[in-house]
Amino acid sequence: MSQVSPNLEFIYKVATEQSYAPSRATGSYAGMPIDASDGYMHFSTIDQLKETLSRHFRGQSGLVLLAIRTADLAGSNLVWEPSRGGALFPHLYNRPLPLSAVAWEATISVDSEGNTELPEAAQ
Repeated sequence: MSQVSPNLEFIYKVATEQSYAPSRATGSYAGMPIDASDGYMHFSTIDQLKETLSRHFRGQSGLVLLAIRTADLAGSNLVWEPSRGGALFPHLYNRPLPLSAVAWEATISVDSEGNTELPEAAQ
């Protein structure tokens, strides 16, 4: 585990609308089923996002892309750990994501080829 984080303003979370919708009323998001089974919430950097979408969300619509302000998670259990090809991925342990850390959200879909059109704010 590495507490040293790259100096990034945002990290990104991809969720299904179905899993994310209830959090709008509660103010925090517990994550997708894989987050619960792995014991931490998965995020991607902007450079990792397109591959994450292609690998894990191919052919899906009704997805919500969340831009998370990393500064708002300072002092939390945000840990950067090696994953695909040794790249450091941000993982949030032991707490739900406070929606106060979400800078913006956008609806996206990923086609059957793994392609997606990211919102202008993410580019």
